[in-house]
Amino acid sequence: MNSIDMDGALRAHAAGSLAAMAAAELLIAGCWTERGDFAGLVTVTAGPGSGLTAAVVDWEAAVAPGGLCLSGGERRMLQVTASLAAGIPVDLRDAVTGLDARNARLVAGAVLAASGHRDAS
Repeated sequence: MNSIDMDGALRAHAAGSLAAMAAAELLIAGCWTERGDFAGLVTVTAGPGSGLTAAVVDWEAAVAPGGLCLSGGERRMLQVTASLAAGIPVDLRDAVTGLDARNARLVAGAVLAASGHRDAS
């Protein structure tokens, strides 16, 4: 994965879906693609038609209990991201409780972006 533009590949896979794009941006902001354990859950392929490199995350494995070694905040951020990307249910009360200010802003921005409000600040 060293020579692959993983951020671009995540964005290429998410293209066309506001929620998936918001999830890709959360992954990028959280530096998830720099983690070796997370990278093992990503399949990189040439996208159909366009030929662009696309990165597909195994979201079920990413949020599975006992899968990745995560802090509480990392687990909550990944759950929210998986919910946006793949519709995996998340309890927002549990997910947002205890997020630091930076991650709370990222989640709020992702929700706004997923709903089509790109210029919300």
